[in-house]
Amino acid sequence: MPTSDSFLHQRPALLIAFAFSLAVALTGCSSTAEPAPAAFDALVFSKTEGFRHASIPDGIAALRELGAEHGFGVTATEDASAFTPDGLRTYDVVIFLNTTGDVLNTAQQAALQQYIRGGGGFVGVHSATDTEYDWPWYNRLVGAYFDGHPSVQEASITVVDTAHASTRMLPQPWVRRDEWYSFRSVQDSLNILLNLDEDSYDLEGAPAMGDQHPVAWYRAFEGGRSWYTELGHTKEAYREPLFREHLLGGIQWAARVTPTASH
Repeated sequence: MPTSDSFLHQRPALLIAFAFSLAVALTGCSSTAEPAPAAFDALVFSKTEGFRHASIPDGIAALRELGAEHGFGVTATEDASAFTPDGLRTYDVVIFLNTTGDVLNTAQQAALQQYIRGGGGFVGVHSATDTEYDWPWYNRLVGAYFDGHPSVQEASITVVDTAHASTRMLPQPWVRRDEWYSFRSVQDSLNILLNLDEDSYDLEGAPAMGDQHPVAWYRAFEGGRSWYTELGHTKEAYREPLFREHLLGGIQWAARVTPTASH
């Protein structure tokens, strides 16, 4: 049995060992912590069968950065074979990032429909409205179809909904540079987020829409959620803090991280 002097000398080491054992017991793990699970998972789809935006890699990089910063997973693909019931089941939101043309076959279209009707989220960015012209259901999902644009230039945007997660951080008005779409086949019952001031830029022959020229909107749709922004043509857009926050808010709303339909 140790003397009282030797016990006193050993006590600091014993206390350190006890504290370490207690910490391991309380955490239930070793000193190497496991990463926290993703808050949700997003599939970024950027297949093109028409015009291809040079900003697609910038958009994917920005979405990966937002995922890393805000705790959600990002998988990027241009392989439409990912659109199966099993393939989509693992994602909370599907993002059509500057897609163009006919990008899904009949079976893949059916899988996206099933996914949305099962409560999945959809986000369309810029030329997502220049996609699937021969599929009426997609028109209802995305909200409108592209109908022309002038050259890239600065314009003024009115923030219509100042409470939504994708717009509450924006200035009034929001003046920025992008490629401004006019739309046709605009669906009823869209909740308009942003409206473009046609007096603030030169249409250059693109179709005028007048005072009601929406450029971002959202809606509940067939059990799922759909959010769209016309912004996002240029590479520079994906480095803009306000545009990134706008995009993040839309993704979080579509993925149901934002709990209510309007905030």
